[in-house]
Amino acid sequence: MDSPEPQEASEHQPKVPATPAEPITSRFLFVDVAAMRAKQLRRGAIPRFGQPDESSTHRQEFHKAERVAMEEVRRGLVHYDVPALPKSGRES
Repeated sequence: MDSPEPQEASEHQPKVPATPAEPITSRFLFVDVAAMRAKQLRRGAIPRFGQPDESSTHRQEFHKAERVAMEEVRRGLVHYDVPALPKSGRES
């Protein structure tokens, strides 16, 4: 019989994207994406970096959800969608 321990460990690991997101060039978009991610972290989401497989020399400990979120966005670990602008009735 297989032990359930490896499955449980994989369930608790954060979902890290296989490919990094495009770098955000707009500081306003950066703030919006980081704020939404910080809200997720405050509600209990697991940070996507600082995993045990990283060496301790490269790990940094952040204490605030906002700082963790900003670092995740900077590293491209948070994917985001920019909604299309609604079409107004004036355009023909």
